[in-house]
Amino acid sequence: MKSDIKLIDYLAVRRSIPAFQMCEPGPEKAEIEEILRLASRVPDHGKIAPWRFIVYRGEQRVRLGEELLTLALQTKPELSEEMIQVERSRFTRAPVVVAVVSKAGPHIKIPEWEQLMSAGALCFNVILAANANGYVANWLTEWFAYDERAYPLLGVGPDEKVAGFIHIGSTTFPAIERPRPELADMVTWVGGDD
Repeated sequence: MKSDIKLIDYLAVRRSIPAFQMCEPGPEKAEIEEILRLASRVPDHGKIAPWRFIVYRGEQRVRLGEELLTLALQTKPELSEEMIQVERSRFTRAPVVVAVVSKAGPHIKIPEWEQLMSAGALCFNVILAANANGYVANWLTEWFAYDERAYPLLGVGPDEKVAGFIHIGSTTFPAIERPRPELADMVTWVGGDD
C-alpha cells in the first residue's frame, strides 16, 4: 500500500490475510500510534468515543497464549495436541494484535446500538490504516472475546466487550481472492426509474 494507489483501486482488491500467514516485520510503536490515530476517525455520534484500544506486542503475547490455553483446558481438558498449539499461538500469529474494546452503555442521547456500530467501524478502520502503512491485517473475534473469564488476562474491564482483535504484520503469501456476494442478492432498490 505504500505506493500512489487510489482509494477506489484499493477497495476493489481489499482483502484480509489470515493471521496464521503473517510474519515479521510488524509495525513499530510510532507506526502503531499512527495507525490508531487514523483508525479513530470513525463515525461517533455524540463524540463520546465509546471504545478504546489494547495493543499486545512482544513476549506478552506468549504469556497470554499460555494463560488462554489454561482457560481452554479448564473447559475442554481433552484438547488434542494440535488444538493445544492453536490455543498457545492465538496472540503470536502476528507481530502485533490490537484489541478494540467497546465501552458501549446506556447514554441519555446515544443509543447503545450506535455505540457498538462505532466500535465495529473502528475495527475496520484499524485494518484500513494498517494497510495504508504497508501492513496486512485481519479482524478476528475468538472464543475469549466472549468469555469474561479471559477479560482480566486481556486487560478488558467488567463493563466492556471485545469488538475484535486486529492482527497486524507482514506476509510472504499472495492475497487470494475469495467469492463475494452478488450485488443483486444484497440490494433492494426503492425509487428511481433507471
